[in-house]
Amino acid sequence: MAKPVVPEDARRRRRPTRQGVVLSERLIVDTALRMLREHGSAGLSARRLGAALGADPSTLYRYFDGMDGLTLAIGEELIGRGLDGWSATGLWRSDLRELGLRIHGAYLAHPQAAVLTASRVTGRPREIAADEAVLGILRTAGFPDPEAVQIYHAFIDQSLAFAALDAGALALSEASRLSDEQQWESTYARLPADEYPHIAATGRLLAARMNHSAYPVALDMLLASAEARLQALRGR
Repeated sequence: MAKPVVPEDARRRRRPTRQGVVLSERLIVDTALRMLREHGSAGLSARRLGAALGADPSTLYRYFDGMDGLTLAIGEELIGRGLDGWSATGLWRSDLRELGLRIHGAYLAHPQAAVLTASRVTGRPREIAADEAVLGILRTAGFPDPEAVQIYHAFIDQSLAFAALDAGALALSEASRLSDEQQWESTYARLPADEYPHIAATGRLLAARMNHSAYPVALDMLLASAEARLQALRGR
């Protein structure tokens, strides 16, 4: 059975660690993000994290319900960074577009962490705040609840799916990433038109586009579809 997690106010370390810092959940998450950026998910463990913080690894379990609990806290932090500085303006389509781009960008700023956490549901306050914001925008815009939930589902899953996909490319070694990117010029743009007429006709366009994220385009398509749906509902 997992050890119960002590509330943060009761679990803060009163004495500084060997490095002269007082532990907190935020400090541990920030340190874990740095370790993921530098070493990838294989380099993140309680032992290594404790060493980086100058604390006994067992101390971490006063803050998190195991390493999986830390993973959820990292995901919560990324979602929260997407929300930081954002506020709704009342223009539902532009509000959702900005929020989606912010969430996507927050994950891409930490690609190794994004790969680890984009598929997780944390149930933590900042994730809940993001969900509440999206549903609030849609319901205030006039979408009936079934449509609001459907669009919310598509919006959140699309944002996180593209975050995971784009972060996966960024998390590759530089050699692997460059090799993948060059395929559009070295292979696709040179395919013979008699065998691959459609690829050959669009090869240069593909080479110019495919190494960039499709998320902004996909997001605009989703929002355009949602707006058409709203207009149809109003026209009934």
